[in-house]
Amino acid sequence: MNLIIRLLITAVVAFLLTKILPGVEFASFGTAIVFAIVLAVLNLIVKPILNLLGLPLTIITLGLFALVINAAIILIADYFIDGMTVNGFWWAFIFSIALTVVTSLANSMFADAD
Repeated sequence: MNLIIRLLITAVVAFLLTKILPGVEFASFGTAIVFAIVLAVLNLIVKPILNLLGLPLTIITLGLFALVINAAIILIADYFIDGMTVNGFWWAFIFSIALTVVTSLANSMFADAD
């Protein structure tokens, strides 16, 4: 149940962020739900590989390269989802930062602390 709540929070936050950020668009709220699912799968499978490969750069940049990895995950999700449009790396970068911050706040307020 907690997973479903977190996915819905991510979908709602992502959909609302597209109303604020003009460089990221979803065709519908259903697309935002698909985005949340694809993002969860990418974070589970692809992100650990990218983190391992980018570990030297992450150490050199004192962790800032992790933000680039997050933006890359957003761009990969854009590639797989037809109803999603991201207008370049910088919009993915801004969207990933905003999505991380707002989703973390929303999850701390709404999700159970099990």
